[in-house]
Amino acid sequence: MIKEFKQFIARGNVIDLAVGVIIGAAFTAIVNSLVKNLINPLLGLIIGRIDLSNLVFKVGGATFKYGSFINSIINFIIIAFVVFLIVKAVNKIGKANKKAAKPTEADYLKEIRDLLKEKETQ
Repeated sequence: MIKEFKQFIARGNVIDLAVGVIIGAAFTAIVNSLVKNLINPLLGLIIGRIDLSNLVFKVGGATFKYGSFINSIINFIIIAFVVFLIVKAVNKIGKANKKAAKPTEADYLKEIRDLLKEKETQ
């Protein structure tokens, strides 16, 4: 059983998943900090320091803090937009790197083959 567990853990997919979760948690902390420390204060300057977290209504003995819920929705939208922009930038960089990649031997051989075929048809 221990041997099977070691094989399971050593599989690439499990390790990749673990690395993804760890990096995702670190990335979440970065994005949350960006939103909390940079974007929200900027929005506060623009909007006028509106704090929705104080908005509540009571029904019987229950208190509903709908202002905090609205703040959470706004934060989610901001975080989702920031993640969208970051992913878009990373994808753009990735495409630029693929275009700048040096041709391989196989690429040269394919080009020679195509030129020879073109010459034969003339």
